[in-house]
Order: sequence, then C-alpha cells, then structure tokens
Amino acid sequence: MANTETALKEAMTSIEGALGVALVDYTSGMALGTLGGGKELDLSVAAAGNTDVVRAKVRTMEMLGIKEEIEDILITLGTQYHLIRLLKSRGSNGLFLYLALDKDRANLAMARHQLRKVESELEV
Repeated sequence: MANTETALKEAMTSIEGALGVALVDYTSGMALGTLGGGKELDLSVAAAGNTDVVRAKVRTMEMLGIKEEIEDILITLGTQYHLIRLLKSRGSNGLFLYLALDKDRANLAMARHQLRKVESELEV
C-alpha cells in the first residue's frame, strides 16, 4: 500500500502526459497532497473548484434517483484533459484524485487505467 506522497509520485511518473495530480477532500475542498502543476495550473485552486463539480454531480444524481457510483468525471479542454476519480476504498469516503493531462501527450484510456491502479494501492 502507498501513502499519499508515493501515490501522487506514481501517478506523475507512470501516466504519460501528466501535468499535475492532487488528492482532494471534497467535504472541505482542501488538497491533502499535490504534485506537479505550476504557474498555469494551481492545484490548490483546481482542488477547490473541482470540489464544486463533484458536489454538483453527486447532488444531481441524488435528485435523479441514480443509485450508481461515480467512477470518474472527465473535463475536456482544448489542450488538456482533467480527470476526477472518486475513491472507493475503505476509509477514503469523500476523497477524489484529480489529474490534469496534456492532451497531445496523453492516452486517456491508459491514464484512466493507471489512475485506477494508483487508487487501488493508495492507503489513506
């Protein structure tokens, strides 16, 4: 099992095109850990903003009576993919992994696969 720092390093090194990654608590909007990012990608701001996205989707599913769990949420921009993966492992309720990818270098299917692997090894 990997701690937060190890899991974020794994995501950044194993996922082609990764620009930044964060582990986020969507009850508070706080990033519990970040790696990457930079001047154009403030991961703390992204964590807080994407918390609103997760909350809105969870609320919408409740209103629609959809009983399924969210695997991930994909936001496609002109040059980037932003992937939000809600964690399902024991003790991780209310957490998600946020991954920003360079669209030209990333393989979205492989990124989703690798992010699932990082999730499965993460010990929170």
